[in-house]
Parts: sequence; structure tokens; C-alpha cells
Amino acid sequence: MAEGLMKKLYGHDAYVQSAGVYNDLDVDGFAIAVCDEIGVELHRHRSRSFEEMQQWGDDLSGFDLIVALSPASQRQALEMTRVFHLDVEYWPIMDPSGLGETREAKMGVYRQVRDQLLDRMRQRFGPPTQK
Repeated sequence: MAEGLMKKLYGHDAYVQSAGVYNDLDVDGFAIAVCDEIGVELHRHRSRSFEEMQQWGDDLSGFDLIVALSPASQRQALEMTRVFHLDVEYWPIMDPSGLGETREAKMGVYRQVRDQLLDRMRQRFGPPTQK
């Protein structure tokens, strides 16, 4: 969600790649649905791990900032970048997977996460540069 939202708000003003500790292969269907509600297309996105990013040529030393959304990803980002000059920020965003018992309850949780991410992005990077 974070990569798609960032690209929607800031377009090509920033180079954005999303990665995590693990590769879940498929982007969560609820994330796709709640992002689609605001015009952010995720169905072609693919999740990837930090290791895959490096294998595909995205050297972490080329980034200025890593935003970690979980304690595990923060630990791994700090470990992998300890010799690079870049910032690692932790944003305590709730993990929506597994929360909510009904479809509508799950959608509500995913909407909360989407909106938390949007708020944090606007606070950190300023007003959106894209419409």
C-alpha cells in the first residue's frame, strides 16, 4: 500500500520501492480494494524482500530514507544499512492482516491503515505534488 500511495501523492518527485522482511508474493486483496477506492492501482504490484531488491539492482546505499512499518523491518533495515549514510524511520502503522471478522470489518481496518499512511506521508513529505 505504501509504495502505491506514495507514487500517487508524489509521482516521480521521489524514487520509491517497497520491500519487506519477507516476500509474500501477492499483494493483499483488501489492500488492493481500499486503494482502488481512492484511485490507487495495486493489482499489478508485487511484494518483494530487501534481498530481492538488492538482487534486482536496487542498492540500498542509493536511497536517502527507509521508512519501516514494522519493528522487524526496522531492525533489518538498520542492520543492512549500518555502513551507509541514510536515515531509517519507523512509522508505527498497524498491520491489518488477520484483523476483522467480516468482510466489511476487514475493509474498515484496511481503510484505517491506508488513511494512517496517507497522513504520515503528508506530515513527512508535505502536500501532494500530484492530483
